Amino acid sequence: MPEAVTEDRLRAHVETLEWRLRKRDEQRRAMLHIMGDLNELNRRLGDQRKAMLHILVDYEKDRSRLARQTERLDNSRRALLHILQDSHRSNLRLEDSRKAMIHIMGDLRETTAEMQRREQELRDKQEQLVQAGKLATLGELTTGVAHELNNPLNNTGLFVGNAVDLIELGVADKGQIVRELRQAMQQVSKATQIISHLRTFGRAAPLSREPIPLKQVIERALSLMQEQLRLREIEVTLDLGPQEPVVIGNPIQLEQVFINLLTNARDAVVDSPRKAIRISASVGAAAVEIAFVDTGHGIPSGLEGRIFDPFFTTKEVGKGTGLGLSITYGIVKEHGGMISVVSAPGEGATFLIHLPLASADTDETAAP
Repeated sequence: MPEAVTEDRLRAHVETLEWRLRKRDEQRRAMLHIMGDLNELNRRLGDQRKAMLHILVDYEKDRSRLARQTERLDNSRRALLHILQDSHRSNLRLEDSRKAMIHIMGDLRETTAEMQRREQELRDKQEQLVQAGKLATLGELTTGVAHELNNPLNNTGLFVGNAVDLIELGVADKGQIVRELRQAMQQVSKATQIISHLRTFGRAAPLSREPIPLKQVIERALSLMQEQLRLREIEVTLDLGPQEPVVIGNPIQLEQVFINLLTNARDAVVDSPRKAIRISASVGAAAVEIAFVDTGHGIPSGLEGRIFDPFFTTKEVGKGTGLGLSITYGIVKEHGGMISVVSAPGEGATFLIHLPLASADTDETAAP
């Protein structure tokens, strides 16, 4: 009996131990599961920590980037403020400049009007000076022209007297009387042409420009001077070549140029052993050169650059105004030409005039 009790106790104790072992195994397995779960949690926590670190790094980068953008925005805002301030100042300066420009334009208009008025006054004075020089030239031509008019007037009186005598004598031949009267008419026509030429030359020149045969203008100038030149026994040679140069200009003004040069040459040869004037022309592609050559004593050395100055003259007091060559220079320049002089003391002087030729299709135009 006692053995059975002992065996039962032992069995119960063994069962208890086995139960405890099973419990411990279950607890160990449960602990293993818990440890596995803890490891998994730790792994997840590590991943989350790494993710959090990446988020923090990204956040720091974003914060730094945002700070830089904020700084750039502040700089841009300050720059915009400066630009707006500069723009305002520029607008103020622009307004001041506009006001100044308005004043300048007003002053410019007034200055332009004053310049135009002064230019008109200068042109008027130049025209008066040219006209005065022309009248002075006419005064010098009076003696020669009077003698030139005297011949046709005397001839007219002679022919009319012959006709009257024939009529009083009762000559039946009317043809002879008509011939005498026709010859008288021719002399009247010649005197009329001389007077008409003087009136044309004496009046103020119009401002028009037209094609002019150069030979015709020179011959008209010579016709007014020929009696003076003949009385002073001055030989004149005219050689304009085979061509007939045509220039654009004013015939009255150009005639005054040639009369001034002839008058200057006439006075230059007055004391020369040989008194001669030669007028020649050389025609180029676009211009003609007219040369007035005299056999006078030439221009004193050092004065070549002054002879075209107004009121400069080498003549004695009372024998020249010093305007002829100055007026000549101005007229030639107005015609788009040039005038120069070549002279050696004791060898005479050569005045050279260059004038542009008229084109084939040139019509009458107004002066500039």
